[in-house]
Amino acid sequence: MSDAAPGGTADGPASFAVRVSRLDGRWRVELLAADAGDELPVLERALGEPGTGGWPPPFVLVVDSRLYFVALRHGPGGMVRALISDATMLEWVLAAEVVERYGIGVDTDGAFDDDETGWPGGDLDIFADDGLPAEELRPIVTADDLWADEMVHRIAARLGFADELARAVRS
Repeated sequence: MSDAAPGGTADGPASFAVRVSRLDGRWRVELLAADAGDELPVLERALGEPGTGGWPPPFVLVVDSRLYFVALRHGPGGMVRALISDATMLEWVLAAEVVERYGIGVDTDGAFDDDETGWPGGDLDIFADDGLPAEELRPIVTADDLWADEMVHRIAARLGFADELARAVRS
């Protein structure tokens, strides 16, 4: 991970929750909480009703203490798709809720490599409809030298809403 301390960066706070949507080709990023949301039902409600946000549907991104991030989005039939950047963070309330609610498998015996970095769990194709398929997302979420907020900023840059994200988390 980079040398920055987990308390925050020049680009924003260490924890935050945002709702990201795209209408008529323009990205919109709304700050839901300056601190990471810790109640999964609140984050799910922030997605809105299935099928009402256009296509691809909006998503919620939560960075918790720069240690991991969660992405939620409606999928077919209104089900919620979920991605967690590190499924081994079970001591954190939100991470444990996401892993349990969405049935994300966690093999803590084999979860760590030699430098003890965890691994992503859930739907790695969550951003595929936006142009970021699993094979391109995987190197971002498995990078040993990135904090979770840096991963989210890379995803935002890749999808084209980095400026909107930076403005939302700084306000």
